[in-house]
Amino acid sequence: MTTTLPTARLPFPYRSESEVVAACLAVLREHLDWPAVVAAARPWVQAARDKPAPFWAMESLLREYPISSAEGLALMRLAEALLRVPDAETAVALTADQLGRADFDAGASEGPHKVLASLSSSAIALSKRFLPGKDADDGLLTRLGSRTVVAATVRALQLLGRQFVFARTIADAMDAANAHRRQHASVQYSFDMLGEGARTEADAARYFAAYERAIDAIAAGRSAAPVPHRPHSSDEISVKLSALYPRFEEAQRQRVFDELLPRIWSLVQRAARANINLAMDAEESDRLELSLDMLDALAQRVAAEFPQWGGLGVAVQTYQTRGLETIHAVAAIARSHGVQLMVRLVKGAYWDGEVKRAQEAGMPGYPVFTHKQHTDISFLACACALLGHHELIYPQFATHNAGTIAAIVQMARAAGPAAPDGSRQGARFELQRLHGMGESIHREVLEDPAIACRVYAPVGEHRDLLAYLVRRLLENGANSSFVHQLADESLGIAELLASPLTLATEVQALPLPQRLFGAERANSMGVDLACSAMRAPLQAAIAATRIEPVEMAAAEEIDAAMTQLAAGFVPWSARPVAERAAALCRAADLLEARLPEYCGLLVAEGRKTLGDCVAEVREAVDFCRYYAEQAELNLADQELPGPTGESNLLRMRGRGVFVCISPWNFPLAIFAGQVVAALVAGNAVAAKPAEQTPVVARRFVALLHEAGVPVDAVQCLHGAGETVGAALVAHPRTAGVCFTGSIAVAHHINRALAAKAGPIVPLIAETGGLNAMVVDSTALPEQVVDAVVQSAFRSAGQRCSALRLLCLHESIADDVIEMLRGAMSELSVGDPALLSTDVGPLIDDEAFAHIARHVQRLRGQARLLGETPLKAQAPRLLAPVAFEIGRIAELEEEIFGPVLHVVRWGTKQSGAGAAHDVDEVVRQINALGYGLTFGIQTRIDSRAQRMADSARAGNVYVNRNMIGAVVGVQPFGGEGLSGTGPKAGGPHYLYRFCAEQTVTINTTAAGGNAELLAGGGPLS
Repeated sequence: MTTTLPTARLPFPYRSESEVVAACLAVLREHLDWPAVVAAARPWVQAARDKPAPFWAMESLLREYPISSAEGLALMRLAEALLRVPDAETAVALTADQLGRADFDAGASEGPHKVLASLSSSAIALSKRFLPGKDADDGLLTRLGSRTVVAATVRALQLLGRQFVFARTIADAMDAANAHRRQHASVQYSFDMLGEGARTEADAARYFAAYERAIDAIAAGRSAAPVPHRPHSSDEISVKLSALYPRFEEAQRQRVFDELLPRIWSLVQRAARANINLAMDAEESDRLELSLDMLDALAQRVAAEFPQWGGLGVAVQTYQTRGLETIHAVAAIARSHGVQLMVRLVKGAYWDGEVKRAQEAGMPGYPVFTHKQHTDISFLACACALLGHHELIYPQFATHNAGTIAAIVQMARAAGPAAPDGSRQGARFELQRLHGMGESIHREVLEDPAIACRVYAPVGEHRDLLAYLVRRLLENGANSSFVHQLADESLGIAELLASPLTLATEVQALPLPQRLFGAERANSMGVDLACSAMRAPLQAAIAATRIEPVEMAAAEEIDAAMTQLAAGFVPWSARPVAERAAALCRAADLLEARLPEYCGLLVAEGRKTLGDCVAEVREAVDFCRYYAEQAELNLADQELPGPTGESNLLRMRGRGVFVCISPWNFPLAIFAGQVVAALVAGNAVAAKPAEQTPVVARRFVALLHEAGVPVDAVQCLHGAGETVGAALVAHPRTAGVCFTGSIAVAHHINRALAAKAGPIVPLIAETGGLNAMVVDSTALPEQVVDAVVQSAFRSAGQRCSALRLLCLHESIADDVIEMLRGAMSELSVGDPALLSTDVGPLIDDEAFAHIARHVQRLRGQARLLGETPLKAQAPRLLAPVAFEIGRIAELEEEIFGPVLHVVRWGTKQSGAGAAHDVDEVVRQINALGYGLTFGIQTRIDSRAQRMADSARAGNVYVNRNMIGAVVGVQPFGGEGLSGTGPKAGGPHYLYRFCAEQTVTINTTAAGGNAELLAGGGPLS
């Protein structure tokens, strides 16, 4: 089917937080009596404290091992990783690393489980003595003892998992649920079959089958008698759309409706026929509009086939600033199709990720609230709105907060039309809690038989689900959370139940993304490509962009330009640093305002995808602002100490005419970074862009002129490297060269400069790398695959920082390779102007031919692991591909394209050149001679630090991707065959463009030091 792009249902996601909260407060003003809320909740809180949950329950664990403590953090890190580690040596290293960071011998607990807490801490402290003191082998006795400790720790984590994982299989889950119902008949369940989303089609198929089995099992476990469907008395299956389709994202909208919609509809049909509920779990904010569109499509079909069912639901996160509008949008969907829907109201599950994404992407605000109090207000306002729609929506409230529960009960009982006597019928609703959390409060609340409860029950293997549930622990165990504060008896009940119904004094708890780097330097403004309003100007600019050919500079033009620049250097260099910096700031503002225009140029000329275009324009803006800031901080005249009667001044001055030679892979960002650094340092600049991308460069130079940089201070000279580039390097007026490109060309430039007569000319070179990522068996495979796909294949692998060599521990290699193969199959290779394209074409025919030859050679010499299917027909498209090679040393040259080489390491590897341990892996990578980027994937902190210390690489990335260095945050540049330094976007970069001068003045030359004598001395 063809899906037209809908009009946005929801408002702009990056609105003023204070305005959104004010709107929520306006909704609540006439509906809540907070003193009555406190009166209702107080006995629940007191009873929960008087009768605390068992030692292993959430409330108790948070009291004994708060996650803000080293002990709590160590146990959390172990729970997240240890159960998935297949090899004993790594398991020992992980356990020793994490437990070694905490002091379990510290004082005994004073809480209600003092004896158990003391025994637990003592047992952990004793066990630590049998662990090695570092990530190393400490002898036979230690090895035997440490393995025993690890086995015990694994068993303890499995027992912990039983408190938070409801059951391992759906059959066991139904048995447990029915057993529990014999004691609490009114309790229903929402079964969640997994923790994370799919990365591959195989994952999606496996999760789909699990959902099918779960629906059948839930149906079989209930009464076979056909009864009308009632949402409040039916069990539920919770379905994650990102688990059913690995590319559930706005960029793949067409594929989502073509491939995901039939799958979820099949499950909806199955659930409706079985007379049970099906709820779609919440996703991140950039998928919210898409989720509502899916709900709309499903509701339309439900209305046609199952109009009396009423069991289709969706989760709504109230930490998102569009929560209230989402409730109304769901109600509008229900009304338009004449069906009843369900809404599970939750506070949210991805807050830290949403905040980081907004900061990194340079959004105008946050799509989530930055104050917990504001999230509480939003939850109550959304609850009020839900209850107002109770005829269309069955409300489900997921909360462990006693005050929130009391407020919901109050509002629900006041809902509905008023009777003649003033009474109200009220609205039916249910409470929900996560299995293993909030039991003590819910135990007290459910003493009221009119209140229904549903338990959200994760089902699966502890190894798979504990990593997911650790996040729940973090959210509910945060110092500001109700679950954490409930366990803190030093906090009075009145304070615990204090009204949230005021706008926080500090309107923004976090600085806006534009102020990420402080008040002095603005973060560059980005574009949320999932937001149609922000995306539209880019698409319009791309459609309108036309590339005109640029004439190459002739030999006589080069000499004339260098003469003009040499003359222009004198007045430009004489300008105050602040004046030169101001010109860069004006250029940054102009470029930021014209982001769509430059994105159009980058797509048309550089063949870049939309995401890469936005990132590149932002990087160029950041270079302008950062170097302007650094120039004012570091290039101003500096007074130096000295003896009385003498002044000493250190001055940084431009060298003359700098030649800047930039590559085609970042025709705006690297070009701009080189040029503006040289300019702000006081140099004139002859800028030679890559032959393939002169238009972007010329347009930026024109923008610099518009911003106030004189024409005779910077000029763009287009031409081939062998002619124009060589002539500029050899020109007698050249005072410095800044180059980014291949190591072969850098060597050629270096030799040419060395052969010149006259002054020694400095060379700043950045020259790519054989970048490696080392993965041990503690790493989370999903995170590894995400990082590998981004690092190796984004920008078609045409980045200096791109991943070329993936080193996998043998114990997890097969599983990671299988997941990587599936993830590669989901990539879309094609026209970079399309939002749906992940990987665009290679830059030119020469690059394509060279990389194609390398791939063909690997097909005969290495093992093919995975290859993205090519479905589009366009010039120079090369499918991302991965091969397994035998040894690290086999990788001899940088392949500048979407080609990944994979090697295994570990104790079972044999043969010459095999790497048996992680230290040997790092040594062999260092021996390749390059040193640009280096990736580490491990949960062993001491191992990560040791690897970073020994890696001969300029940029080391731990547990993340290896690309996208941010100006001023991750200064970029390497060593060895990867360049000379200093790092671009770092605090030392500008110095290389400067000459230094010290001016010393003898102030006593004219008869003595008058200032010293005037201050009084022995002669006065």
